[in-house]
Amino acid sequence: MDLRDSIALLLVLAKVLMVVLGTVFFLSGIDDLFIDVCYFAKCGYEMLFVWPRPRRITEGDLRNKVEQPIAVMIPAWDESAVIRLMLENTLRTLDYSNYVLFVGTYPNDLDTHREVDKVADRDARVQRIVTQNPGPTNKADCLNWIYQGIRLYEKKHDIQFQIHVMQDCEDVIHPLCYRLFNYVMPAMDMVQLPVLSLERRWHEFTGGHYLDEFAQWHYKDLVVREMLNKSIPAAGVGCAFSRRAFATVAGGHKNQVFSIDSLTEDYDFGFRLKEYGLKQAFVKFKTTRKPSKLLASTRSAQKSEYELLSIREFFPSTFRAAVKQKSRWVVGIALQGWAHVGWKGSLATKYMLYRDRKSLITNLANITGYLLVLVLCSVWLTMSLNPDSYHFPSLLEKGSLLWYLLLTNFWLLGVRLFQRAFCVYRLYGVQQALLSLPRMVWGNLINFLATARAIRLYTRYLKTGKLIAWDKTAHSYPSDEELQEFGPVAGDVLPTAQPLGAMHE
Repeated sequence: MDLRDSIALLLVLAKVLMVVLGTVFFLSGIDDLFIDVCYFAKCGYEMLFVWPRPRRITEGDLRNKVEQPIAVMIPAWDESAVIRLMLENTLRTLDYSNYVLFVGTYPNDLDTHREVDKVADRDARVQRIVTQNPGPTNKADCLNWIYQGIRLYEKKHDIQFQIHVMQDCEDVIHPLCYRLFNYVMPAMDMVQLPVLSLERRWHEFTGGHYLDEFAQWHYKDLVVREMLNKSIPAAGVGCAFSRRAFATVAGGHKNQVFSIDSLTEDYDFGFRLKEYGLKQAFVKFKTTRKPSKLLASTRSAQKSEYELLSIREFFPSTFRAAVKQKSRWVVGIALQGWAHVGWKGSLATKYMLYRDRKSLITNLANITGYLLVLVLCSVWLTMSLNPDSYHFPSLLEKGSLLWYLLLTNFWLLGVRLFQRAFCVYRLYGVQQALLSLPRMVWGNLINFLATARAIRLYTRYLKTGKLIAWDKTAHSYPSDEELQEFGPVAGDVLPTAQPLGAMHE
């Protein structure tokens, strides 16, 4: 086969790929567009019928409700670098008093033991629970041991925790978050607050792409998910559960609250609650405050701004760490979720499962599309620079069905870029919104490699039957100077999102 035949074969394969990828991008784009339309329709409804209502939930309402006992569950494997900072900052800044922090550690992780004990020796609100098995097992196993430790604590101190909150060792918790949990529960059995990234510098593309993705998911997508399905997956942090929820799930699963067969036990748990008919809500609650260098470095320091009650953290900064973390998410949500949850449930539930699992295809298709464009540009450049070379027929004829399909996909891509930038702008300002556009390409590369690694890990699990261990991500925590910027909030509270407002109808 000579060079011309090889190029001809390559172009035939390229055209087949164009059709396949064009179809994938079209279906995914229409799916995302539907979510956009639902979100803005919901916003329009709230502007017309919810916001004009005279009764608005205020910060005073949150403070006036009697505090229920809250048990905070913090799994910790090899977290000696951040756990003490997180515990000290949480104890110092939370605008709530009736809570206990239960930190789950492993018998073979003495460094983390020492850091937790330094805080526990000074404050009885910190309790360390040691797992039975050496680490790392997985996060679900650690959480199950924490839950058993909470039950023993309740018997010893004659107390019943009415709310259980899941947090991670790198979390920066808004001071009012637990007052919000206390206000909403027990009317709800699960409450998820937005989880967002702390602000990143312009050149931190790896950490910044998390900022973009979580801004879109937790500003817009989860709002629509709850509206359509009355159910949401727990994010694993900033998520509160009623005592009834834990008791119900534990009673139906041999006293095991979280599934140790899943790397994303929080995602799995949300579906368990829906099976039992327990109420779930995603709550966006806004307050006003002066902007900080950490949270709003691009805006005027003199201007008050609206801020979501949320959990913030630094996501991985290095490329390798991001790939490892996201591969765990893909394994747990797309692969293990498919195996354990299947496709059961209502049409709305099946649709949400499809959205969770389509990443198995779209994450691979995105980079494949980039490579296809690179190949076609190389062939075109070769023919342009050498007029005497053999000219191959055009792969894309103007006016053909494929032509219009690709034009539609370009329009859908433009909408997607705008939507991503819009969500980032609403939370972080203009600079980060503009940076979200090039960071999408970098994020697609990370997601591609994470999906490929997830498929490899899950295939190995299917062959060996050995559970996939806790593939820990190295965490970082804000400095003391930065933490001072995340101080108590002051000011009036805006109208809340529908889940909270609906309680006063």
